Amino acid sequence: MNYSKKLFLYNRSILDTDSYQELLEIENSWISEIFDSIKSKTKIIKSKTEFQEAFDHLLLEERNAPSEDADYISTQISFDEFLIIIQEFAVDGLTEAQAFFPIIPRLPITAQMPILRVLIDEFGCGNFQQAHSSLYNQLLSELGLPTTIESYLDILNPESYAFLNIFYWLTKRAPDVEYFLGALAYLESMIPFAFKCFANACQRFNIVNSKYYTEHIHIDYFHAKDTLRALWEVETAIGLDYTKAWTGVQIASFITAQAFDAALKKAKKKLVAL
Repeated sequence: MNYSKKLFLYNRSILDTDSYQELLEIENSWISEIFDSIKSKTKIIKSKTEFQEAFDHLLLEERNAPSEDADYISTQISFDEFLIIIQEFAVDGLTEAQAFFPIIPRLPITAQMPILRVLIDEFGCGNFQQAHSSLYNQLLSELGLPTTIESYLDILNPESYAFLNIFYWLTKRAPDVEYFLGALAYLESMIPFAFKCFANACQRFNIVNSKYYTEHIHIDYFHAKDTLRALWEVETAIGLDYTKAWTGVQIASFITAQAFDAALKKAKKKLVAL
């Protein structure tokens, strides 16, 4: 079993002492590699104003950067290639936001509120059919693909597992909540732009159950605001290390780009789908 898969399964299991020690060893080595990879992009940030300026600049830069990959998915990707990408992110889609819950008791209650608003939306405001994981299930069903996470565990790229595993570390074992809040603020801010190409591809292929993508394009605009509000609430309640929040931003940017690039590369190779 590869270490990325093992870490994911450990993250979703009740562990004995030996297994938990192995989890920590695998995870600590991997997290150290991530911190080394983003070292050139981290910097000291001393205030809310500095953080907001750096955050806005990064988002503007990434949103406006020419993206041949996004254009390819929107206008050129074949149906079979698109199926491979959908499969590559199936485990994430089918378990969406489940890793977020452990962060709640770690936050001051005033910061819990905006994060809970995000979670309420992620789980369809109590309507199972509108939960984001259910929307992905509906997408898979329409395309005749399996709807159980076990069906995909042996085909995922290491980069896709990294995208899954990072939020277990951020919510459970990262030493400070700033890492999680920075990462989530980035993710919620970028997804409405990143998912447009997937929504366009669904439209091109006449895929009916494309709401997983269109809903994110709509709702994550509000989630981004809620996550930033959670940051400000932490600052007011207990003080905030903005350098760590910025590091969380860079972690999410790095992990997301790696997962997307690897998935598209895999699709272009036209690997055999399930």
